[in-house]
Amino acid sequence: MSSKVVASESQLHTRPSRQINVVLRNYEPTPIIHDPPFQEERALPEEKTGTHHLFAEFEEQLNKMIGMEQVKAIVYEIYALLQVSRMRQEIGLSQSSQVYHMIFKGNPGTGKTTIARIVAKLFQKMGVLSKGHLIEVERADLVGEYIGHTAQKTRELVKKAMGGVLFIDEAYSLARGGEKDFGKEAIDTLVKHMEDSKNQFILILAGYPFEIEQFLLTNPGLPSRFPLIIDFPDYTIDQLMEIGELMVKERDYVLSQHAAFKLRQLILQAKQNEHFSFSNARYVRNLLEKAVRQHAVRLMNQYPRGTPSKTELMNIRSEDIK
Repeated sequence: MSSKVVASESQLHTRPSRQINVVLRNYEPTPIIHDPPFQEERALPEEKTGTHHLFAEFEEQLNKMIGMEQVKAIVYEIYALLQVSRMRQEIGLSQSSQVYHMIFKGNPGTGKTTIARIVAKLFQKMGVLSKGHLIEVERADLVGEYIGHTAQKTRELVKKAMGGVLFIDEAYSLARGGEKDFGKEAIDTLVKHMEDSKNQFILILAGYPFEIEQFLLTNPGLPSRFPLIIDFPDYTIDQLMEIGELMVKERDYVLSQHAAFKLRQLILQAKQNEHFSFSNARYVRNLLEKAVRQHAVRLMNQYPRGTPSKTELMNIRSEDIK
């Protein structure tokens, strides 16, 4: 042992305890002692909250949806907020009043309605909504033909949506008619019910991104009433192909190699056509539904009396896709 170390040890009985600690740290590092977890303060054990169990069914549905990673993340944020709020409430912590009305911005066929259904059931599962159903409407369902008729129709739809979600597609169409249009009456009625029936129903306004932004500008009080804004991006070509393959698989069909190539080409052309209103997954579904009909006609023509094989009954060829 070196003389320096011996000298240090000989001074252990003469130096103040603070200096002893310094010497020990220099030559014999003590193990780091972490603060113990606050087990005694966990008022809500995991078995009680059932965190993973509650979200499992929604996670399964979301995982089946192609892409939409940011949308899925926001849905989980909503769940996490609801779960933690419930935990805080059960141990007596203060709760701020939450508002869950939403804006869904995205082109057609990007999954807005599907996510709205999932969110409605999620709110029901977490105890925010009593029913968790979805009422899907558009301008014609809300706007009446004479003064007072619009307010009446809107009130009736809000009543149907109580305990669930009122989903208004192309909501900006309510503000397109000018000063004399009854659409403004529908907006005013909705705003009143949002105030009077907080969290008894949830309102989701959906539509094209630019039009939704312009719509919110027509009424200065609207943006603050919708704290949750979710953007639904267009699908990529690869994602649309994956969606198409999933669609045919679910119906026990198979795309031939040439059929898959033709489907990709048609999707690409439609997506790049500036004069065509591309509807993403909806466009793919319409193409494939038509292909299934063409497939049936082809087989009937090929086998007027016989029965096609199982492979032929399943196989969609390129000539079926038009």
